[in-house]
Amino acid sequence: MQKGSIGVSTENIFPIIKKFLYSEHEIFLRELISNAIDATNKLKTLASHGEYKGDVENLKINLSIDKENNTLTVSDSGIGMTEEEVDKYINQIAFSGAGEFLEKYKDNANIIGHFGLGFYSLFMVSKKVELTTLSYKEGSKAVKWSCDGSPEFTLEDAEKTTVGTTIVLFLDDENKEYAEETRINELLTKYCKFLPVEIAFGKEKEWKDGKYEETDKDHIVNNTRPLWIRKPSELKEEDYNGFYKELYPASFDEPLFNIHMNIDYPFNLTGILYFPKIKNNFEVQKNKIQLYCNQVFVTDQVEGIVPDYLTLLHGVIDSPDIPLNVSRSYLQGDPNVKKISSHITKKVADRLQELFKNQRPEFEKKMGRFKDFHSVWNGFRRKILRKS
Repeated sequence: MQKGSIGVSTENIFPIIKKFLYSEHEIFLRELISNAIDATNKLKTLASHGEYKGDVENLKINLSIDKENNTLTVSDSGIGMTEEEVDKYINQIAFSGAGEFLEKYKDNANIIGHFGLGFYSLFMVSKKVELTTLSYKEGSKAVKWSCDGSPEFTLEDAEKTTVGTTIVLFLDDENKEYAEETRINELLTKYCKFLPVEIAFGKEKEWKDGKYEETDKDHIVNNTRPLWIRKPSELKEEDYNGFYKELYPASFDEPLFNIHMNIDYPFNLTGILYFPKIKNNFEVQKNKIQLYCNQVFVTDQVEGIVPDYLTLLHGVIDSPDIPLNVSRSYLQGDPNVKKISSHITKKVADRLQELFKNQRPEFEKKMGRFKDFHSVWNGFRRKILRKS
């Protein structure tokens, strides 16, 4: 067994992480699963380069809870780590392996993380974290890393025969809620609904003999191919309307129309924006646009992503240039977000202008619904209609 101290400059780093790393402690689950996604995508990239001969089809991430022991476990079948890599990437805080991997495989890898400190967000909710891993590299031995939230850790040999990483969080007394099925389902829906690797949490249930019973089939919580990453040419209007329902299950009306965005210059941006059907002032809902970074949910509360007259828009915007940041206010001031905003406005204007020219009667009928909202309607008139 090896013993040592994590490479940090102060023994007070863990209290700082626990209190200030993220404004919302629930973010730990996003970071934990995002790292598992990265590990899985890295292995797929290696396989595509012929550097890994194992099967990479149908890889998934498994999440489980143990309410009695207050633990939460996430297992992946990704790239894994050697003992040296654990020492390099885990014991040296803020050294992220994602940047190094991206540089080598930048043309193929879909790596979410530039997290650095992301792994240590686990200590915001845990009194102890155990990581057991086996690298894909031939001849590697499994190792187990354990830390109780102090700079002290243990690293020892482990019994693990499958490639990948399993992380067990021993939740502290203040965060027992994360061993509750309903709470985890809530967070998975919020942060992981559209991640690109299947996430299994529990089993599917079926109605039998007057009650629901578990089956042997994994319950997959996410849609790995959301509509915005698909080509508009392969989609129909009912697909867009169906996706709107997926985004907003409580909505009973179909949207007026949609705008599918796919921008690759001067930055990458995809997304689908909807003009919702609004009947009265009580139904006005602003800030309903969800921001994603490589299918990882960032926030739905960013002001300024669109101008005031477009604040009624709903939908999704996804860009690797949107930072997965610790601060929502920082995100609002990010220059990339401001650039994205200007391009979104232009894209919306172009689409509305096209509809105004080619389908004017239908356009005026639908947009007439917004005449009661003067800032919205005046914005349309100044920015869209006058161009036509």
